[in-house]
Amino acid sequence: MNRLTLFTLFFLANFLQAGVYGLTFMLPRLFETFGANEKVVGAMLFITAIATIIAVYFAGHLSDRLGRMQTLSLAGVLIATALASYGFSTRVGGLLVYASLALGAGWGLTYALPPIVLTRLVEPDARVRYFAMLSVAVMAGFGLSPVMASMMERAGLGVQDAFFVTAALCLISGGLFGVLSKAVRRHTRDMGQETRSSLSPNVVLAILRSRARLPVIMVCIGASVFAGMNNFQTVFADERGLDYANYFLAYTVTVILFRIVLARYKGGRHPYLTIAMLQYVMFGSVLLFLGLSDSQTVYLMVAFLFGIGYGVSYPILAAMAANDANPDILPQTLQFFALTYFIGIFGFPLIAGWVIVELGSTVLLALVAVLAAIEATMALLRGISGRHTDKSIA
Repeated sequence: MNRLTLFTLFFLANFLQAGVYGLTFMLPRLFETFGANEKVVGAMLFITAIATIIAVYFAGHLSDRLGRMQTLSLAGVLIATALASYGFSTRVGGLLVYASLALGAGWGLTYALPPIVLTRLVEPDARVRYFAMLSVAVMAGFGLSPVMASMMERAGLGVQDAFFVTAALCLISGGLFGVLSKAVRRHTRDMGQETRSSLSPNVVLAILRSRARLPVIMVCIGASVFAGMNNFQTVFADERGLDYANYFLAYTVTVILFRIVLARYKGGRHPYLTIAMLQYVMFGSVLLFLGLSDSQTVYLMVAFLFGIGYGVSYPILAAMAANDANPDILPQTLQFFALTYFIGIFGFPLIAGWVIVELGSTVLLALVAVLAAIEATMALLRGISGRHTDKSIA
């Protein structure tokens, strides 16, 4: 298998498996079918967060035993069972709890390991490009799955059917990861023995003492912003009489187009200043959403700006986490980066669900705007203080 075929199938497998995360945006709609509210959604996603954190922490231990590609294949099976369990659920109970646990474990492995695989397949100066292409595949997967769910609902099918279809796609992706295992070993740039990638308390402390500490903290805050905007987008849209599918489609197309452009960009001399600029755009999009009533045009503009701000800054931040990491703990740094990301992605909805039910969606959006401003300012301060010392990823 040549490198082009390898990368094509690798990104395809990530695309298929990423649909699972997009369906978490549909959980409020799914839970509504059996009378559960946003608090229950937040509670189930908190369970998912716990499972995800455990899975990401032990991803290195598992992949050291099974191999990274075989572990990704296992993740596809876990995700498929989780989605099927969601689809069959008719009440809040054990099946729903299992689905949340399996989703967290499977998605944690799926998200943590592909960047580590890429670091062994490409040279350091190509990381931004390949991380951007990986993020395009992931974004296309989880951005289009809510659109697919909307189309299925319009065709007279239930939201549960979208979960069953995506479960089948995840089984296919798991098979692809297994098939690609030998090709990945053959095309690795570093032909030496794979370094172990297990996390431990001492390694975590070493990461927090390194320059990678900042992107690790920032990604948690940014993930909270993303979760606050997207996990309850169906609720925001229903309150304003808007179609959530339009938001996700506009957001997804924007991110894909701009990340394709980013794939040709090596980061520049001051990547943190670029990140700051993009994240202030993200902050502005949340403020615009706060003032939105029922204008479809403004709604699409919010999606467009949020796609540029969050969607484009994320792969640069991920590349900076890799470049700021100590070389001897690079795999663990990327795993810890994914771990803190998931704390925000699946942990923040517990707070967000409570805020929506008790205080309303406006208060939630205001909180999200504050977090966006904090993250952008952190990047700006690093960019200003490190103009002459930051590692260039050019």
